[in-house]
Parts: sequence; structure tokens; C-alpha cells
Amino acid sequence: GLLRSDSIPEVGEDAAATVGMAETLSEEEQDELRKELAKVEEEIQTLSQVLAAKEKHLAEIKRKLGINSLQELRQNITKSWQDVTSTTAYKKTSETLSQAGQKASAAFSTVGSVITKKFEDVRNSPTFKSFEEKVENLKSKVGGSKPSGGDFGDVLNSAANASATETIAEQTQEET
Repeated sequence: GLLRSDSIPEVGEDAAATVGMAETLSEEEQDELRKELAKVEEEIQTLSQVLAAKEKHLAEIKRKLGINSLQELRQNITKSWQDVTSTTAYKKTSETLSQAGQKASAAFSTVGSVITKKFEDVRNSPTFKSFEEKVENLKSKVGGSKPSGGDFGDVLNSAANASATETIAEQTQEET
């Protein structure tokens, strides 16, 4: 009867193949299949109506609870994010990135220390000391009786101020 091993035509197959199959069934088998077809269609329609009623009921419950689409979306995103963060791939990637960040931080710290050391070496070099002395001498010649010493930035500022004062004095003499 119904459990035949004949193949059922796929959507889009030749209509002639479907007609040929119907010809091999007896009238009684065709009637039985028509009744079963009507029954299955009716069940599908009933299930569709039940599903629509359930969806309407669901919407009403959500409305009463104050759950709106935005809240649902937020909950779905939160759950999806929790699902992602619990995967092994995420955990391994997170751990790898954390280790890479720690290594990069250590490397930057080392580079900073090396640069600081190099600046100290330059400042303590004979060439820099000689330059600093020349600036000190220039300062004492230009600046007058101010006591020497101070840090290099003060010396440079004093030299720049003295140079600007000389320029203004020269301009004043030219005008008179």
C-alpha cells in the first residue's frame, strides 16, 4: 500500500513522469492517497491556525510584561555574546592577545629605558659638556652678573632672552 519503494518526483521533474506514476496505481490506491492528501492538508491548516494563535498569545504576554523589541534584541545580543565568549576559540584568542599585549608592554618599557639611558649618556658625554660650558660662557657674557649654574634649560632660556634684548637695543639705537 502506502510504503512503496517507488520514487516520488522532485519539484520541477518532468510532468510526464508524474502522470506515468499515477497510471501504475489502482483506483483504490489513488482514492486512498487522495484521502490522505486531504487529511494532511487539513492538519497543516489546523497547525498553522494553532501557531498563529500561540504567536498572538505570546505577543500579548510580552506586551503585558513590558517586553519590547529593543529589550528582546538586547537580550539576544547579550546571550549571543555569552555564547561567543564561552567558546574555546574565543578563550584561546583572548589569552593569546593578552599575552601579546603583556609582551608588547614589556618591550615598550624596555625601549623607554634604553632611550632614557641613551639621553643620560649623551648628557654626560664630553661633547655635550663642552657645549654646555660654551652656553654658560655665552650666558655670562650676555647676561651679566647673574650667577652661573642652573640646568641646561635655564641656560638656554637666558641666552635666548639676552639675544632678544640685544636685538631690541640695536633697533632702538638705529632709530635714534
